[in-house]
Amino acid sequence: MDPRRRPILVALVLAVTATAVIVAIALLGSGRPGAGSPVQVGRPAPDFAGTTLDGEGLSLADVRGRPVIVNFWGPSCVPCRDEFPLFAAKLAEHAGDDLEIVGILMFDPPGPARDFIADLGATWPTVDDPDGTIRDAYRVVARPQTYFIDRDGILRGIQVGQLSEADFERFYASISDAGTTSVR
Repeated sequence: MDPRRRPILVALVLAVTATAVIVAIALLGSGRPGAGSPVQVGRPAPDFAGTTLDGEGLSLADVRGRPVIVNFWGPSCVPCRDEFPLFAAKLAEHAGDDLEIVGILMFDPPGPARDFIADLGATWPTVDDPDGTIRDAYRVVARPQTYFIDRDGILRGIQVGQLSEADFERFYASISDAGTTSVR
């Protein structure tokens, strides 16, 4: 072999090896919970467990048997903040249905979230997700992102972006006793 070509060959082998490693990682996933199993409407929602901003433990299993709305949010997200009055009104409107709303705080520190919740008078729990474990399990792509889960723990609908009242009612119908059809 010509000694002048040796560095080129070594660089080529390293580039091919690096590319193969990157492709393998992409195909196999990150190894984090939920990385290889996307959330699907009509399938069981991923369980999660965490600590609320009030310091209490909470898991999805704790609210099983009720219609549940899981909302990924943060106080720095304007559409998230704009949704809160809708959630408060709908929680009151559907109080007789045992509706449960669980917030999942993502990308923001707990302090500003607690302040926002206190200012609004929100009564539903928010679980802090500082390492993104819950976010990854639910494959969240943007804030706000909301999941509608029926009494049996089956995911019935996903809303990426801010909910309108019409969106809320359409998704809520899929998790209330009145209906069990999935909404996409």
